Amino acid sequence: MKKSDREIMEIFEALDATECAHSAAALAGVDPKTVRRYARMRDAGRPVTGPVRRPKMIDPFMPKIEEWVERSEGKVRADKLHDRLVLLGFAGDQRTTRRAVAKAKEAWKAGRLRTYRPWITEPGLWPREAATRRSHRKQANLPTGKTFGSWREEESSIPAPTQQALMTLEWVGRAENLAIAGPSGTGKSHFAEALAHKAIDQGMQVAWFSLESLTAHVGRATVDNSVAKAIAKITRAHLIILDDIGMLPSGQAAAEAFYRVIDAAYERRSVIVTSNLHPSGFDTIMPKTLATAAVDRLLHHAHIVLTEGTSLRLTQATTGKGVKPLH
Repeated sequence: MKKSDREIMEIFEALDATECAHSAAALAGVDPKTVRRYARMRDAGRPVTGPVRRPKMIDPFMPKIEEWVERSEGKVRADKLHDRLVLLGFAGDQRTTRRAVAKAKEAWKAGRLRTYRPWITEPGLWPREAATRRSHRKQANLPTGKTFGSWREEESSIPAPTQQALMTLEWVGRAENLAIAGPSGTGKSHFAEALAHKAIDQGMQVAWFSLESLTAHVGRATVDNSVAKAIAKITRAHLIILDDIGMLPSGQAAAEAFYRVIDAAYERRSVIVTSNLHPSGFDTIMPKTLATAAVDRLLHHAHIVLTEGTSLRLTQATTGKGVKPLH
C-alpha cells in the first residue's frame, strides 16, 4: 500500500537521524524493507511522493508570513499582513493572503500543542529533532565549527545591513545564490560556515566542499559511472557551499565538477561560493567554456558580496591574539 507524502517524509527523517534501516523502521512504524525501498528510490533520483505541487505566487512570502505569525503569537490579522506583503512586492489578492495566514496560524498552533516527552537532549528540541540536527551537521562536513557566536560583525567589511539580511536565510527559500569574493583572511569562509550552521539549526540540509574535495568526490563516482547519482545526492541539500575557489589552478576535471553542481542546483537549490576572485574571473583558473557556463547560471539569481581589507588572521597573529598565552 502506497504511503502518504507525510509518512514518506517521516521515513526519511528517521533514516537521516539514525542512518540505520532497522532503527528508522522502528521509529516510523514500518518494515525495514520499506525504508530500504524508499531510500533506493531517493538515491536514484526517482520521485517518491505524490504529484509535484505547482508553485504559487505566495510561496516566496511564506517564510515571512510564518515569522510574523510566530512573533505575534498567532494574533496578527491577515489584512494587516497583506499590506506589508504588497510593500514587499506581493501582487496577489487578499483572499490568497488570508488563506496563507490561516495555514501559518494552524501550523503555529499545532507546533505549540506538544506535550511532555522524556529525555530532551537540547533545549527546545525533541529527541528526534536533536538527532536529525546532529545527523545533518555530520553529513554537511563543515570544516571548523565556526558560527555567528564567534563572528565579529563590526570587524567585517561586509555592510551590517547586508549581514543581517543574509542571516535571515530567506534567500535560501527562494533558491538564490551567494558569491563572496575578496582577499584571503577577510572572513569569507567564516561567514559562509556560520550561515551553514544557522541553516542546519533551521532544519535545512547543507553540503560543504572545497573545489578539490568536490573534484575528488565526482572523480570517485566517475569510476563506477554513478556521477548523476552523486550530483543528485549533493543537490538534495538545501544549501551547497563551494569554498575557496581560485586558491589553486583548476583543470578540466575540477571545471566539470563545478559546472555539474551549479547546473544541477540552478533555480532549485542555493549555492554559496567563496573565492579570492570575482566569479567573472573564474575563466582565468579553469577552462573558459565551462567557467562561462557555470558562472552564467551561478550569478543569474545571486547576491554578490565583496570583502576587503587586511587579513584578520594575520592581524591576530601579529598582535599575539592568535594563541593563548603560555604560563
